[in-house]
Amino acid sequence: MESQRNTSEFVLLGLSYDQNVQIVCFVLFLFCYVALLAGNLLILVSIRCSPLFHQPMYYFLSHLSCMDICYTSSVTPKFIADLRGGTKTISYGNCMFQVFAMHFFGSTEVFVLTVMAFDRYVAICKPLHYLLIMNRTRCNLLVLAAWAGGALHSLPQLSMTIQLPFCGPNEIDHYFCDILPLLKVACTDTYITGVLVVANSGLVALVTFVVLFVSYVIILFSLRHRSAEGRHKALSTCGSHITVVILFFGPSIFAYLRPPTTFPQDKIFALFYTIIAPMFNPLIYTLRNTEMKSAMRKVWCQTLFSKEKGNS
Repeated sequence: MESQRNTSEFVLLGLSYDQNVQIVCFVLFLFCYVALLAGNLLILVSIRCSPLFHQPMYYFLSHLSCMDICYTSSVTPKFIADLRGGTKTISYGNCMFQVFAMHFFGSTEVFVLTVMAFDRYVAICKPLHYLLIMNRTRCNLLVLAAWAGGALHSLPQLSMTIQLPFCGPNEIDHYFCDILPLLKVACTDTYITGVLVVANSGLVALVTFVVLFVSYVIILFSLRHRSAEGRHKALSTCGSHITVVILFFGPSIFAYLRPPTTFPQDKIFALFYTIIAPMFNPLIYTLRNTEMKSAMRKVWCQTLFSKEKGNS
């Protein structure tokens, strides 16, 4: 590998060269990251410490929160640190790790969202068989399949990136290491590699989005004979999921399902699926969910009461 490259580090150009813009972005995205960590950890702990953990929907939601934390943490801390000024460098090894982590946790999150859609389909369309179909063994297997799918997607991406020779310019026009920006600074013809990246990432995003879209069309179609109260309850749980899917998949499909090139807008769209969507997930899943809000109150009120009792 050493004979193919003489680049030991890359320079990330970031979002903007303007110092004032960087200061504003530093404050904004630091707040977003802290809110993301706090919100997802709140959901994770509340579900794990309550009976909701034994319900499939919340079991999958806890895994989604875990993915959000891991996925965003592979990029955002470095991005925020770079906004403080100075040269935004990243070592070759850390760059390759970012490529792997982004695609592994991101694709695993995509598959977890697909599993959650299947769970909602069974709950709404086959309610009498729900507990039989979505038993804990099957839930564990579905989560394991999501992790395996993430590995099957990310390992070929990493393999293609590691084989690229880097021997010239080392400036990456992005705020993190991703495959398409890296193709621009590789010292070889990268057209075939770019097509393979689009075939891998783009098709994963498109196929899962189509599967999710079809599943919710079927769910909505099945609700036409339900009572108004039944439709409202079903739609309240599905509405949160649909919002998350749109926030995550819209920018992802734009970024990866197109000819293998880069645009200035890529960095803005990347903010949606790396920071903004994971930050809004806790709000989307809790504000309209009575069970989740009730579990959070019980868990945290009991914790505070225990602390007060221990201090007294």
